[in-house]
Amino acid sequence: MLGFLRKRQDRSGKVMMKKSVAPNTFYVKYGKRWLDAMLALLALFLLSPVVLLIAVSVRIQLGSPVIFCQERPGKGGKIFKLYKFRSMTDKKDKRGNLLPDEARLTAFGKWLRSTSLDELPELVNILKGDMAVVGPRPLLIKYLPYYSEKERHRHDIRPGLTGLAQISGRNYLNWDKRLALDVKYVENCSFFMDVKIVLKTVRRVIKRTDVAVDTSRVLKDLDCLRGEEICGN
Repeated sequence: MLGFLRKRQDRSGKVMMKKSVAPNTFYVKYGKRWLDAMLALLALFLLSPVVLLIAVSVRIQLGSPVIFCQERPGKGGKIFKLYKFRSMTDKKDKRGNLLPDEARLTAFGKWLRSTSLDELPELVNILKGDMAVVGPRPLLIKYLPYYSEKERHRHDIRPGLTGLAQISGRNYLNWDKRLALDVKYVENCSFFMDVKIVLKTVRRVIKRTDVAVDTSRVLKDLDCLRGEEICGN
């Protein structure tokens, strides 16, 4: 019931009910989850040597922990822990504060991001049921209050390892276009659409198309753009 009739909270704390815009099909309700689990399990088995090699390399190059964990909102706004390979060091200034991302991102970390290999641990998220192979990317929790009514429908289905926005410009899209594509995917989700997105994703990963290693330089945080607080340039 959560996917079709969900409680939502606006900025004032008022609870609102939202009806899902995702297609009420067998694939969306059952088939997609089953297929996601099978593909994630197969990928983890086939890529296990690569995952192990990257894990060892991260430990040597960047230290521990090897896995970066961060809470993100998933289907229905439910919070889950997202897993990625660590891509930055813990370098701090004299006062003990972490240095800016660009100062902590090493050449190895940039390579991990440019090849999207840092996202391989998200296969575990897919197995757990937190994510899907295809869907809107899981964004930061702090963005939740800044979505429009329509944009909130991006949470009607599980977030994905890749999605329609990722094959349409990725981080080089502005927020309005990116979120609009997320909702468009939710409204038109189907098996054939997922296959098309996966095939285009593979091609883009191989060519390293539209990959922004330091996303803060090409796309300002959504809360800074739509919020009232003062954010640095």
